[in-house]
Amino acid sequence: MSDAKTDTAEPKKKGGFMKKALIALVLLGAGGGGTYGAFAMGMLGDAGHEKEDDTPKLVLKGEEDPYPLGAAEAEKDKVKVVHGTGGSKYRTAYYNFTDEFTSNLAGGSALVQVSLAASTNYDGRVLMWLQEHETALRSRVLAELATTDEMQLIDVRGKEELQQRLTKAMNEVLEEREGFGGVENVYFRSFIVQ
Repeated sequence: MSDAKTDTAEPKKKGGFMKKALIALVLLGAGGGGTYGAFAMGMLGDAGHEKEDDTPKLVLKGEEDPYPLGAAEAEKDKVKVVHGTGGSKYRTAYYNFTDEFTSNLAGGSALVQVSLAASTNYDGRVLMWLQEHETALRSRVLAELATTDEMQLIDVRGKEELQQRLTKAMNEVLEEREGFGGVENVYFRSFIVQ
């Protein structure tokens, strides 16, 4: 019989430890990246806390405005305001635009000249924004006036429609620049068509 030795031992696996270490490293990296992504998107950490709403708030009649416009100057000549019980339960604040608006009217040679004021029931931030963005608002108002036909301004209904268009235009400008409109109405302080 033969004395030949047969090698029946299995060959050694190469790289077993390295594979395991590499897989563990990849899993740790993926877990860390996923955790970072969850924090960055707000899914972890402060997810239980909602972001505070920082939009202007309605101010009730008789309440103090948390953002008064020109408070120091207003204190000098302040007259105590007593609100009536009628109308809205919110106080109305007004912003008077500094200069008149003069524009050609559409479809003819007529001119319109108006002085405007805007009202809000929201806190003083809306008044501050009207003041801060008066140039952009002025440009938008002039564009609206220029698209108005003289015949639209003959009766009260046409003027009311213009007021609504101007209110919408002002809110669009404020929403674009501040993320919130807040203008309730636009008023004519003077109105001349020639």
